[in-house]
Amino acid sequence: MNIAKFNVGDNLQLKKKHPCGSDIFKVLRVGSDIRICCVGCGRDLTMPRETLEKSVKKIISL
Repeated sequence: MNIAKFNVGDNLQLKKKHPCGSDIFKVLRVGSDIRICCVGCGRDLTMPRETLEKSVKKIISL
């Protein structure tokens, strides 16, 4: 199984859109749980790595 490499500062495009309409999220913290922040509205959320890996469409590295 491949483990995706997430780095702090990367932008992630997710499969589903946030209720604000944006589908781009910025990585704030990396670990077993990953904290991401919506670029559109600024709401931040923490997700388990496994769940986030399934919902990522594309990683936009800086």
